Amino acid sequence: MKPLLTVKSITKRFTESPVVKDVSFQVYPGEIFALLGASGCGKTTTLRLIAGFERAETGTIIMGDRVLVDKDTFIPPEAREIGLVFQDYALFPDKNVLKNAAFGLSRKIPKKERNAIALENLKRVGIAHLQERMPHHISGGEQQRVALARSLVTQPKLLLLDEPFSSLDTDLRQVTREEVRELLKEFGISVVLVTHDQEEALSFADRVAVMNNGSIEQIGTPEDVYRKPKTEYVASFLGKTNIIETSINDGYADTPFGTIKIESPDKTNVLLSIRPEYFNLIPHPSDKNESVSGRIIAREFKGHDLTYTVQVKGKHYFVQTDYKQHYRVGDEVSLKLTEADVILAKDG
Repeated sequence: MKPLLTVKSITKRFTESPVVKDVSFQVYPGEIFALLGASGCGKTTTLRLIAGFERAETGTIIMGDRVLVDKDTFIPPEAREIGLVFQDYALFPDKNVLKNAAFGLSRKIPKKERNAIALENLKRVGIAHLQERMPHHISGGEQQRVALARSLVTQPKLLLLDEPFSSLDTDLRQVTREEVRELLKEFGISVVLVTHDQEEALSFADRVAVMNNGSIEQIGTPEDVYRKPKTEYVASFLGKTNIIETSINDGYADTPFGTIKIESPDKTNVLLSIRPEYFNLIPHPSDKNESVSGRIIAREFKGHDLTYTVQVKGKHYFVQTDYKQHYRVGDEVSLKLTEADVILAKDG
């Protein structure tokens, strides 16, 4: 399949140090692609370069067969056929929902026709009944749908979402995220999502690019970047993990929890990322050939599960259990490793 968007080797700096460094990726028709990273990693600047609000110093940006940016070309934002939903939705407080949705349409189009187009898009996102309401009289999730409808009225080929769910409370964020994803998939629109929220990226996107210090460290499906991170940063940023330095010999790796089979060629000085859910906890010391004794020094209750910090031979490890397994700080436990199939390159 031919990509809709191709970003190739773009670099941008505001000072001596580049904010975006040699970033490349592709987005395919109908795909939701997430740029995930901590604040200041360059993800929002990358989005602004795609939108045309900033100009890359080097590199190219291509939409289909059309060059948007290269050393000789710079297509202005309004001519790129790209929609954008801002983090704060940027709705006009003095305009009702219908007028907000119609705002992106050319004034050359008669008002009656503009309103009809806007109303049709409000219907698409399920809020046509709110057309006369003012923004402050609707919920955060409804405001986001207005912003989405406004971005769709111009029939963009690509939609950019800049931290679109960050202003919503936890429950509404999850529900709205699911609803918006379903709508975008129904419309078949290609999307680039910028977020710092790991759960959001993993649940919302088809593929994820993890950014760090202006560069992309890894691109893959949510399952791949979580279970098979290529760097220590990717492993750690995507949730709690235990990093173990070891070697692989004849398909096996030695760990503080015993020897475990690894699906990888033999290597020396590699890192294993062992997720907390890769352990089983047993409430009392058992066969030392199968498990390792430890002591619980901290617990984090999260309702549906618990994360324990377990001290083993002077070092601390994260272990996750379901909500039924209750241990107290100070309890002696046996810790058994069930899998560790993730291989990392050593950073640097």
